[in-house]
Amino acid sequence: MWALTSTQGDDVRDALRAAERRTGLRFAAYLGPAIGPRRHFCERLHAALGEEADRAVLVFVDQRARALEIVTGTTARRWLPDAECRSAATAMAAVLGLGDLVGGLVTGVLLLADRAARCE
Repeated sequence: MWALTSTQGDDVRDALRAAERRTGLRFAAYLGPAIGPRRHFCERLHAALGEEADRAVLVFVDQRARALEIVTGTTARRWLPDAECRSAATAMAAVLGLGDLVGGLVTGVLLLADRAARCE
């Protein structure tokens, strides 16, 4: 996982907390390379959220590999179906493509929260 500055870490944590408050879902992020096959790794990270996994949204970003995954639990998927996640991922990728890791992640998390809030 890459080290973020204190301010960057605060920005990411603030976005995750804001998304959680707005939706009632659990949001988590992982920045760094996958260990093994990427999708399997992301699903294991999501499952590691334990009892919260059903209502959780995990955003995985490996900027070096230009990889992005969004994993949703069964309950979270009701508010964030695949099409909504793809749309948020597209917006994230545009910002990430400019080299703005934190901006891309914050953008994605807040878009996901906005889409989930509209579907409640």
